[in-house]
Amino acid sequence: MLNLNSLVAALIACAALVGCAQTPPTSGTQADTVETGTLIGEVGDPRNRAKIHTELASAYFERGNMGVALEELRIAIRADPNYAPAYSVLGLVHMDLRENAVAQRHFERALALAPNDPDINNNYGWFLCRTGREEQSISYFLAALKNPLYNTPARSYVNAGLCSIDRNGGRDAVEYFERALRSEPDNLLALLNLASLQYKRGQLEVARELVRRFNKRIEPSSESLWLELRIERKLGDKAAENALASQLRRRFAGSPEYQDMLKGKFE
Repeated sequence: MLNLNSLVAALIACAALVGCAQTPPTSGTQADTVETGTLIGEVGDPRNRAKIHTELASAYFERGNMGVALEELRIAIRADPNYAPAYSVLGLVHMDLRENAVAQRHFERALALAPNDPDINNNYGWFLCRTGREEQSISYFLAALKNPLYNTPARSYVNAGLCSIDRNGGRDAVEYFERALRSEPDNLLALLNLASLQYKRGQLEVARELVRRFNKRIEPSSESLWLELRIERKLGDKAAENALASQLRRRFAGSPEYQDMLKGKFE
């Protein structure tokens, strides 16, 4: 099975995620203020100020600037102590800082304020998954998906898949990844993870089609090339196998996958 951490790292440019959590969208104007750290003409009611500063915090968080993100979130909460998304983003920041007890408190506060918010349920589910509570996490992803106004359902289906890979021989994960692809046919995390699962289950033609779709939509990674190579090897297409071996050598000669190929460790 694909390593979750390395997979997320490989897909970070295309997944539009921080981990598999979701932060509030940032408008172009607000995103521009991240470069200067100033917000010009800040006006409006407390809820609007909280929203603006939470979106700024999200932009800083996605760039890895945790200190400034935390300061923006403090401003947001001072403006409106009951603005649930601010606590959700605080949970994400503290999760990334490995301050799990603090993250837990912020997620619980966010859920208390907005128990049906799909993004908050999704983010808390991802936190539970990241902290060893995979089975518990699924109910929060499903809660997010119950909201008819949730505009990124594929995200929660993928998260549920990632967090259930080791359950029931991967059967639950297959279903979640398939649902993600019905919602978003080009979802890269779903494509690659489902390809890997189907390969393990002996569904080679299905796995081949999925990994080829992945490799056509993004610059292939060492993991995706290695998976496709092993599929072609099992299907007996020597020409395709050799072409993929050449790509793996040319692009990723230092990768663990290339070293496994040299050693003949195909499984």
